[in-house]
Order: sequence, then C-alpha cells, then structure tokens
Amino acid sequence: MPRKLKTIRVPTRRINTRNQVLLRGICVQFKPFLLDAWLDQYEHDIEFDLAASTGPTLTVNDILALADDETRHRFLNHKLVYSRPAGADSLREAIAEMQGVPIETVQVVTGASEGLVALMWLAAEPGANVIIPLPGFTTFSALPESLGLEARFYRVRRENGFRIDTDEIKSLADSKTKLILVNSPHHPTGATIGDSEMEALHDFATERGIQLVSEEVYHPIYHGRQTKSAARLPHATVISDLSKAFSIAGVRTGWMIEHDAQRRGQYWTARAYFTVSNSTTGEILSEIAIRKRDVVLGKTQEAASRNLKLLERFMADHRDVLGWIPPQGGVTAFPWLVSGENARPFCQAATQRGILLAPGDCFDAPSHFRLGFAAAGDNFSKALDRFAAFVKSWSAKMVTA
Repeated sequence: MPRKLKTIRVPTRRINTRNQVLLRGICVQFKPFLLDAWLDQYEHDIEFDLAASTGPTLTVNDILALADDETRHRFLNHKLVYSRPAGADSLREAIAEMQGVPIETVQVVTGASEGLVALMWLAAEPGANVIIPLPGFTTFSALPESLGLEARFYRVRRENGFRIDTDEIKSLADSKTKLILVNSPHHPTGATIGDSEMEALHDFATERGIQLVSEEVYHPIYHGRQTKSAARLPHATVISDLSKAFSIAGVRTGWMIEHDAQRRGQYWTARAYFTVSNSTTGEILSEIAIRKRDVVLGKTQEAASRNLKLLERFMADHRDVLGWIPPQGGVTAFPWLVSGENARPFCQAATQRGILLAPGDCFDAPSHFRLGFAAAGDNFSKALDRFAAFVKSWSAKMVTA
C-alpha cells in the first residue's frame, strides 16, 4: 500500500509590505525523502560508505587545533544563547572575506537547505514556476512542488556529457518564472557551468526580473576547469554551506549572499519563522574552518583528486558493466548500469558485501547510482577492491540469469 503524504495546513497569512505582501493559503505536502531513508537504513553500520557526498570527516579537536589561543578561549567560554538572526558578525566577516563581498550581503542560515526553503517559500505565488536541474538533490524539486509552484526541469543529460545547457534553461522561462536554480558543481553528476555561461544566464535573468540562484555547496572543489563563485554577479543570489566542500556537516552552518537589500529583509523575516538563529557553538567552529579554509578545503581536494584517479582506473576496468562521465567538480560521480536496468537491486546487493551506494531513483535517474569518492580517504582503494569483487559476481549472475 503506498505511503500517504504528510499534509500540513498553512493558514492564509499576511506578510507585511516590507517583506513582499502575499496572501497565501497553501497545502504543503511532503513526498517521501528516498535518499535520506536509504542512507539512514545502511550508513551507520556499513564497512565501506561509497554513498557519502562529503570529503574526509573532521572532529571538533581537528577544528580547534587550527585556531589561535584567543579563539579557543572564546569557544570554551562562549554562552549557549541565541545567536544573531543574521549570524554572528565575526562569522559573517569571515564569509564575506572568503566570497569577496560586503558583510551586509551575508545572511547566515542553518545549512544551504534553510536558504533553499526561504527562497522557494518567497517565490510561491499562484501560477508561478521555478526552473531547476534534473537529476538533482531531492529538495530542489520537492520543495517547490510542495508549495504549489510549477517545477520546470532542465536535464543534465549523460547523452550530452552531463553538460548544464543554459540554452535549455532559457527556453523554459516565461513571464511567470520566479526563480532559476543552478547547482555547480552539480550534485550528483559533478558537472560545472563556465564563468561566461553563468554571466550570460545572469544577464538573461536580470533583464526578465527572474531571480538567479547559484547553489555552490561543492565550490571550490574542481578537477580541471576552475570556475568563480556567482557571488561576484550583482543580481545573483548564492546559497552554500560547510557540509560538502568543507565536510563539516555537523555544524549545520550555511549562508546566503544577496546584494538586494529588500530580499535580505525577506530572508531575515523568513528565518524568524523557521530557525531563528544558528548554534553559537557551531558558528565559532565554522568561523575557524573558514578562516583556515586552505587547510580544510585542502584535505577535501587532496582526497578527491587522489581517489578520482583510482576511480578512473576502476571504471575503465569495468566498462562492460558500468558507464560513467568523470565529474568536473565536487566529490560524487553518477555512474550507470550499461544494461539500462534499475540500479536499486544492484545497490541493495552491494550492501550485502559491505558497500554502500546511493540508488539513482533517489535522483529521478533509476539506472544510475551515486558514488562518493572523497569521504573514504585512504580506505578508498580497499573499498574499490571490494566493489570490484562485487561487480564481477553481479555480472556473472546476470549472464547466467
């Protein structure tokens, strides 16, 4: 029997004129979150986690070891109170310096997810649509659809080399389009969008009054062409966090870069309804990581670059069973079964060999699976050896079936 969706009734409400007056009566429906359900079932006691979407994990001690004495003292003696709704000034200063923007453009949020919720909530108007990538992270499509927005998908196709096609994005826009979401490096394919393409898309959106949102949680982890953050573009909105490239998801710190003062006010008000503020503890740890980003990001980049070379050899050795397009950025690849069959049984069978992968149906691409190549660190070679044995046995089983 299919699982019923959870329904939340949101009464018609009035938001004051400073925050874009809207009258809404929205029935919010959340469809099952397949990816998190899958990971929660297996990741806590699996031997080799190749479904992970981060780099090598860090501890509180690892982060504090990077801090100076004054900052460590501040961490150990800070009060466990609410932080400021926009985020602690010292954290915002660190983010602003990293992104090359004025501090007033920085709004701290609880992970990039909260920023995405705020953006979609504010875009929700009768008849409105948003343009988003497919495949993509579950919330990209689930959030707008739950809020009554029409989700229009541009495809990141393997037939097109997983290229983010800005012409296709533009073709989907009309007078009802409120938002265009670009995710680069793209999750889960690792595709990237070039600087000139992003600038052209920015100009296109600006001319039509469409908000361009750049989700950059894997920036600046690249495997070839380096691209700039969209924070440099005057009418773009950037959302990012410390979960992926920085690999400290446990601090739950994200941020939005917004050059438009009116929109910043809307985000501030939305946050008052959602989470109020971040953890003061997480904010100090986040500030340390950002100020020492050369070290923290260096760990992720080193692990990703080293392990991607191993993965390239592995995929070449198993090209009769698995297809792939090497990622241009990030720490995940999105291989597929060349047979075209649904990859969920393949992923389920892999768990019996101690290998965790993420089935492609979690991303609306059933024949694919997500493979993370940075979190395993030095164990990645051992993980691939185990995975190779599994692929061989799976292939033999399919031949005799």
